[in-house]
Amino acid sequence: MTEKLDAPAEAAPEPTHRAQPADARQGLATAGLAALGIVYGDLGTSPLYTLQTVVQAAGGHLDAPTLLGILSLLFWTLIVTVSIKYCVFVMRADNHGEGGILALMSLLGPGRLRGLLVGCGLFGAALIYGDGVITPSISVLSALEGVNVATSALKPYVLPGAVLILLVLFAAQPLGTAAIGRAFGPVMLVWFIVIALIGVAGLIAHPAVLAAVDPRHAATFLAAHGFASLAILGGVFLAITGGEAMYADMGHVGRRPIRLSWFAIVLPALLLSYAGQTGYLLDHPDAQGNPFFQAAPSWSIYPLVGLATVATIIASQAIITGAFSLTRQAMQLGWLPGLRIRQTSDQEYGQIYVPFVNWAMMAGTIAITVGFGSSDRLAGAYGAAVSTTMLLTTALLYDVMRGRWRWPIIAAAPAALVFLFVDLGFFAANMLKVADGGWVPLLLGAVIFLLMTTWRRGTQAMRERLAELIAEPDAFTRGLTERHVPRSPGTAVFLSRSPAPVPPMLTRHVRDIGTLPETVVTLTVVFEEIPRVPHDERTQVEQIGERFWHITVHFGFMEVPSLPAALAAAREKGCDIDLREARYFAARDDVVALPRGQKRMAPWRRAIFAFMLRNALHVVDLFAVPRRRYVEFGRQLDI
Repeated sequence: MTEKLDAPAEAAPEPTHRAQPADARQGLATAGLAALGIVYGDLGTSPLYTLQTVVQAAGGHLDAPTLLGILSLLFWTLIVTVSIKYCVFVMRADNHGEGGILALMSLLGPGRLRGLLVGCGLFGAALIYGDGVITPSISVLSALEGVNVATSALKPYVLPGAVLILLVLFAAQPLGTAAIGRAFGPVMLVWFIVIALIGVAGLIAHPAVLAAVDPRHAATFLAAHGFASLAILGGVFLAITGGEAMYADMGHVGRRPIRLSWFAIVLPALLLSYAGQTGYLLDHPDAQGNPFFQAAPSWSIYPLVGLATVATIIASQAIITGAFSLTRQAMQLGWLPGLRIRQTSDQEYGQIYVPFVNWAMMAGTIAITVGFGSSDRLAGAYGAAVSTTMLLTTALLYDVMRGRWRWPIIAAAPAALVFLFVDLGFFAANMLKVADGGWVPLLLGAVIFLLMTTWRRGTQAMRERLAELIAEPDAFTRGLTERHVPRSPGTAVFLSRSPAPVPPMLTRHVRDIGTLPETVVTLTVVFEEIPRVPHDERTQVEQIGERFWHITVHFGFMEVPSLPAALAAAREKGCDIDLREARYFAARDDVVALPRGQKRMAPWRRAIFAFMLRNALHVVDLFAVPRRRYVEFGRQLDI
């Protein structure tokens, strides 16, 4: 698919070279350390609340067979879903090194189910925003609640403290994370070492928990508890929330460093932490509170709370940055209107800031934090969005296996069915939490899905209307001669949504102004379903007549577009234009209803689209067009 002039990011100078994966630019060990901070914040802090949630779901008192069954479920969930599904299969489905569900969606092949699968991918992307609102809240709350293990005197200050930390976190986003980001990896390395050491202590005291490696303990637990085990499965699922970040952040870090960090550091630390907590619960089956902090030495509680708080801030930062990146991809693939995006680092392309998304997420996160008040209550809302996204990812992955990788059905079906079986189990478990707060991220995702599809349908309707107004190049140039249209000195660049050489705005300019600059360029921007377009493939130049060119500029969905830079590249291909005094012309569109009895869009959807269109960022801001040489015409389109 391609998208014209609908969804770019804020302009910046065009890069002179094609970006490379992180593991190609730096050492594998260095990139692996960076992956700890960028990718594994959410997964790495899940021991803070996972077993606490499971204990509450199980009703409190847990005997040894139940605890071994739960630990076995945790072990095999991390192995099957994260180690095998994401590390081995999903991360192989990259789009020129980039990951994420929208990148996976762009790999879909043609077929009768493509529309349905695109809808699945889009809804999965929308749900990530719901996850992004809850993750900072539950992570920070669960970390601060650790002080309750040491003293109950500080309990009244946990919620205000969490709100304050979250306010500061979101308020700091405009500053960028370039400097802070350098410390993310080392801090998370310390975190994983600490939780592993606490786990080792518990494991030494109770080596019998190693029996949980046997999957029969998990199977026995599920068989014994039947339908009631779904409630506990909902808690077990919290151990893998954040697993999708391994795929989404692949373009920033690289596939190999992410895999190295997972198998060498993250997975062993998580398994040791859960084993240590299980060992503690074997000694204290009636324990109330958070076993993560209870399993630690009493002298370490306050330092551990401090370290956990920093780790959860890193986890929150990662999900916020991920939401920014997802927004840019969605904009440039034509699923969202133009929003203001700012680069916060001249060195790291992935470090961007989206004001609207930041403040909207802050409002949602603070509201959820205050509304739910504690991490155990938030656990009911957490997981519904992520489990749905993981289920939809499996559906897309199967299509990629068959269509892109050309796997025979005998190879693709068994793998997909295993993942589907696991995903459906966790999806069903999380659907039980809908009434307890799971509806929050699902509702948010549904609203964003509606906005995305409305924007897409509206821009499509506009292009259909503009296609009816396009003039033939030969007829247009002949008309200029026959009507003796005067040509004034200068260069005009007409920006158009249409791929046609003579867009409606050019014919309107001649009709209304009665003159035309001696040098004319019509320009169409196309966003491709690849992350980056090579520099030598950036522009296509077609000469329509004397001093009259049509240029098509191609950008990838991870690029920051700059039209002056692209036009400078077009000069190398024979488009002899003077950019120093060129004037840029574009239309500011407004949509109105078609005459009675005709319609391209439902009235309610057209009203939503019109609102989004009016508030979308102007072309002058989208494409680095010089403001003093930019002219905008108002135009009404009936759709």
